[in-house]
Amino acid sequence: MTSRSTIASDSIPLWLLILLAIAWILPGLVGHEPWKPDEAYSFGLVYHILQTGDWVVPTLAGEPFMEKPPLFYITAALFAKIFSAWLPLHDGARLAAGFYMAFTLLFTGLAARELSGHGRTAVLALLACLGLAPWAHLLITDTALLAGLALGLYGFALGLRKPIHGGLCLGTGAGIAFLSKGLLGPGLLGLAALVLPTLHRTWRTRAYLMSLLVAVVASLPWLLIWPIALYLRSPELFGVWLWDNNFGRFFGTSGLGPKSERFFYLRTLSWFAWPVWLLALWGLWRIGRDGLRQPSVLLPLTTLAVMLLTLMGASDARQVYALPLLLPLTLLSARAMDFLSGRTEIMFYALGVTVTLIALLLPWGIWISLIQGVALFTALDPPSTPPPVFSWSTAIAILLSLGGLFALYVLRRQRERTIATWAIAATLFSGLVMTLLLDTIDGQKSYRDTMTSLKNALPAAYDCVTSEGLGEPQRAMIEYYAGIQTLRRTVHPDAKCQLMLRQEWVTDSPAYDSRQWHVLWVGQRPGDTKEKFRLYQRL
Repeated sequence: MTSRSTIASDSIPLWLLILLAIAWILPGLVGHEPWKPDEAYSFGLVYHILQTGDWVVPTLAGEPFMEKPPLFYITAALFAKIFSAWLPLHDGARLAAGFYMAFTLLFTGLAARELSGHGRTAVLALLACLGLAPWAHLLITDTALLAGLALGLYGFALGLRKPIHGGLCLGTGAGIAFLSKGLLGPGLLGLAALVLPTLHRTWRTRAYLMSLLVAVVASLPWLLIWPIALYLRSPELFGVWLWDNNFGRFFGTSGLGPKSERFFYLRTLSWFAWPVWLLALWGLWRIGRDGLRQPSVLLPLTTLAVMLLTLMGASDARQVYALPLLLPLTLLSARAMDFLSGRTEIMFYALGVTVTLIALLLPWGIWISLIQGVALFTALDPPSTPPPVFSWSTAIAILLSLGGLFALYVLRRQRERTIATWAIAATLFSGLVMTLLLDTIDGQKSYRDTMTSLKNALPAAYDCVTSEGLGEPQRAMIEYYAGIQTLRRTVHPDAKCQLMLRQEWVTDSPAYDSRQWHVLWVGQRPGDTKEKFRLYQRL
């Protein structure tokens, strides 16, 4: 480990980095409804906490939902309650994602500062990752997981210099990760902690052992309070959470989650972590074999290997599961700035500037086409009412555009300009999409109009509503917008309700005998061309 007094420092102004981070985080956090699929069911869990105050048993539309611990949902409920006077509940809840992403950026930067002196560069690199922004602005637990892992990595890095303080951060990070998504987070940090002593003498010392002991003690409140409370409430639900949604999901015995494919995460990272993975590889190549033995390089490299191998060994896989891999890749890419120079740097910088200009012009071009009633992409059909030319969204988009060009100009001669251009590009594209095109996207992904229409179609008096084919997002949104907790026929087969709600294929004919059931209402989400809903009334 190089001493703090001799490592290189960043040249990017701190004020500019903070403004860039704010511009990256804020657009998209408010101003739209919960989107299918993850936001919809996540808000259903938040809504339960807001309605009942029960934080022990995650509950969705009246049924326990034991996939994840409640930390993120509790945090989102607090934000929703605090900002309820100014924002809709779902917008207030989504601010929790912004909070955890700011947390992630901070501790990723601090970790990189400890390891290489390039803390601000690491923040730029994380902002630049192509796959991060689409997930970072959603109401999902993975943002809290990232925050916990970032704090844990900072604990590892700080522990090289201050073992006790590092242990406190490592243990707290493991605890946050645990209460966000279960055993995976602390498992990844724990495996890395066990592997590191086999690779370098730095981690074969009493100081490192003391750091791990402190980490264990610091993690215990996080690891014990909620599981004990859950077990005392319901041993059965505790078993479902522990065995089915942790071990069962990982090993494939529970039948949950999409099945993993060979090399899924390597294929995903090829675009998900662009351009960070290329910079990381470049840095590792220039460092050379001797450099790989440096603790400052070995730590993120080992963590990356542990994360990647663990995820590849799991039975299920999703793109969002690749988010933790961005953290060690970011730490490695920050180190690459020491070796990026000459023609290679100029070429990469020129490419970044080109991408930045595309990221600026493309959303504006799509927005202009929507105003003209033309669809440049089939996924973005022009709305029935074109977006207004002058609005708060347009004003914010203009400010973002000018700010991006200003940042590009200010950083043109800075050492970090290469990665900065890509961070600016990601910020511009994400921010402009989430301002200029937000209403159009929301109109196609929101359940508000559909569920409001369903609510208006309900008879004045009825006993209950059974349901068939509805997933967690749909049941959550029906409760939120229509005030209905449906009784799933798979869970309540004996329920004899007057109303039946089914989610069907668009091409399906009515599923029930017209002599016994009357089709009371038919509806579908504007952006969904495959599925629709039918409400039946018993005759």
